[in-house]
Amino acid sequence: MKKLLIILLIFLAGSRVWAQKSRKFTATGFLEYLNTTWAPSDQAKWTNLSNVYNRIDLHWYPVKSLEFSAGIRNNFDFGPLMARYYPYYSNTLLKDYGWMNLTFNLAKDSSFLLYTNIDRLYMKWTLKNFVLTVGRQRINWGVNLIWNPNDIFNTYNYFDFDYVERPGSDAILLRYYTGDFSSLQLAAKLDYHHQVTAAAMYKFNVQNYDFQFLGGVMKKDMVVGMGWAGQIKSAGFTGEVSYFRNLDRFSDTTGQLVASVSANYTFPNQIYLNGSFIFNSAGTTGNAGRGTFFMLGNMNPKTLTRSKFDLFGEVSYPVTPLIKADVSCIYNPNDHSVFTAPSLDISLTENMGLFVMGQLFFGNPGTEFGHYGQMYYLRLKWSF
Repeated sequence: MKKLLIILLIFLAGSRVWAQKSRKFTATGFLEYLNTTWAPSDQAKWTNLSNVYNRIDLHWYPVKSLEFSAGIRNNFDFGPLMARYYPYYSNTLLKDYGWMNLTFNLAKDSSFLLYTNIDRLYMKWTLKNFVLTVGRQRINWGVNLIWNPNDIFNTYNYFDFDYVERPGSDAILLRYYTGDFSSLQLAAKLDYHHQVTAAAMYKFNVQNYDFQFLGGVMKKDMVVGMGWAGQIKSAGFTGEVSYFRNLDRFSDTTGQLVASVSANYTFPNQIYLNGSFIFNSAGTTGNAGRGTFFMLGNMNPKTLTRSKFDLFGEVSYPVTPLIKADVSCIYNPNDHSVFTAPSLDISLTENMGLFVMGQLFFGNPGTEFGHYGQMYYLRLKWSF
């Protein structure tokens, strides 16, 4: 709590400047209601969870080169699913994996949970080609849309579709722009176990292809990696690869290689196709067991999949200017389990939208996507 108070004091420093005409302050966010209905694969009884979610993003620019930002998530979860998995579910949501504990339990019982999470709280200072960011922030080193082996600081869970801002890290990030299309980044992160992730990344452009190379440590592993983004004719072509090796057992292990390649294409009639492939050298070619569906907030590039291979495909189409239809699918070719997610995104007004989605899991017990059952979602969201 003391750490939070110190950072908030820094955020409000220079309050005299607040009243001056030169200051600039913005506040944006949204309020949404999300209903989740779960149909377990081994039971006939369905169960529900309701979530009222409010996000507020604050940005203050006291001078041209300085920015203070905060992002606050307020959640109220309630319903029979809470009671069914209490206290495991509530304890999972209240777990903060950062060095600073910025997740606060406001009230809870066996059937509800009210909590606040601060996932952005940083200062950004810009001086010519240098940009220094200190605090809880998103360090996005990923290139692909689905699986990001290069995203070593704050890996996100693809199944957590409602967290579009994605998690942040308690970190220091220094960026130096060496040219219009090149930069050097140095970053260091501390987590809740006081374990360090630190790395450097160099980005540059060659013949309309963006390349990046990185190296450093991720907790107990040495990591090196590279990524690219470009086009083959009119199709997007991206890829990432990272290699991890345990520092404590460097001589007697072979390490772990995680690689992902993706391609996407938009037809003249606006049909969008996206395909991706992931390889995990430490993965299994048998039944992959429980996958990453319930790994909320504690993922890293080594745990993107438990399988040796996974395939992803997506098709989307704007049925009308206000309605977008989408269906995505992940297939495990080893244990033949399947995940698919059909959805409709409907724009009701300029700042209000309705979203319906299914997360459907198919496969035998013990497979990567088997034995979860089916999840159905309905979300009403108002942005301000």
